[in-house]
Amino acid sequence: MSARTSVIWTPDFLTYRLSEDHPLNPVRLDLMMQLARGLGVLDGVDLIEPSAATAEELTRVHTPEYQTAVKSAPEIPFGVGHGLGTEDNPIFFGMHEAASLIAGGSVAAAREIAEGRADRAVNLAGGLHHAMPNKAGGFCVYNDCSVAIAWLLDQGYERIAYVDVDVHHGDGVQETFYDDPRVLTISMHQHPLTLWPHTGWAGELGRGDGEGYAVNVSLPPGTGDAGWLRAFHAVVPSLLESFRPQVLVTDCGADTHSEDPLANLELSLDGQRAIYLALRELAETTAGGKWLVLGGGGYALYRVVPRSWTHLLGIALERDVDPDTTIPADWTAAASQLTRAPLPVSMTDGADPSFERWGGAFSDRVDSSILETRRAAFPLHGLEPDDPRD
Repeated sequence: MSARTSVIWTPDFLTYRLSEDHPLNPVRLDLMMQLARGLGVLDGVDLIEPSAATAEELTRVHTPEYQTAVKSAPEIPFGVGHGLGTEDNPIFFGMHEAASLIAGGSVAAAREIAEGRADRAVNLAGGLHHAMPNKAGGFCVYNDCSVAIAWLLDQGYERIAYVDVDVHHGDGVQETFYDDPRVLTISMHQHPLTLWPHTGWAGELGRGDGEGYAVNVSLPPGTGDAGWLRAFHAVVPSLLESFRPQVLVTDCGADTHSEDPLANLELSLDGQRAIYLALRELAETTAGGKWLVLGGGGYALYRVVPRSWTHLLGIALERDVDPDTTIPADWTAAASQLTRAPLPVSMTDGADPSFERWGGAFSDRVDSSILETRRAAFPLHGLEPDDPRD
């Protein structure tokens, strides 16, 4: 285990429960922590308990008017606007407290890195990347990703890269920093014609001084491990090597999996593990080892998210879990009390995540997306869009 990895956790993260039947069910976090403990990933790790984000920290991203609406919504029997009280973002008691605690967890992770106690820091309850400065969206009340990045900027950081591998476009983070060249946002997501929030086109490049610092790779429904990883390696490493971030922030949503009920990509658990390994390597080679790891989406609550994020946690801690590892019986017994769905027996889907690197020309829809993104964004960073050697 790296002595330089901090893990942020409190059971109170589980109070972010939008409704009893909402897809974003905190059971996924509870089962992930049980599985990580059962496999020994957290042995000897002192978990850091966060405080809620302060009004000052939230105001770096969210307007005071919006914060007031979030605080008052549970007491008001009619709509308060701001995207609250919708099917995606129902109002619940303790909403401000729960959402600000998750944001505080991501600030705590950023602080661990900024104050030199860690090279890597993990908040898997975070990754709520859809909330806008004045509006909730996509199951997200406060945008902890943006709050943590804004906090780092206030500490004097000048180059922060945000890489979003959730199946949905990281629209809230992109919008927050759309005109800020200090923050490079790269989002890989299902094509906006086919999935909410219907943004994240290759032509969304930033505004004013931020032009070129928003990058989007949209992938067709049905894209599996080989195509996804091909696109990632054709776009992300070159941009990070050019930008040379001081910190790499990642939103690691597990909803790219083939079993996720809310989207249509076809990645395996093994493909997701390959993504996390690639992100760790890029943090080392382009960001001086500084890696802030956030969770994100993921709605296959029992079969996918606990395994995927246990792999992610192990990778961040340098305790990589062998894919052939058997799931502990105690975990299976606990999970079987919550679902009748068949439960996994090991930490692999038995898939081969190998891929062919992009060769400079397109032969299918994935390659077409690669070229579209490279031709839009690469020249703004002095990179050749059609050169497969990048």
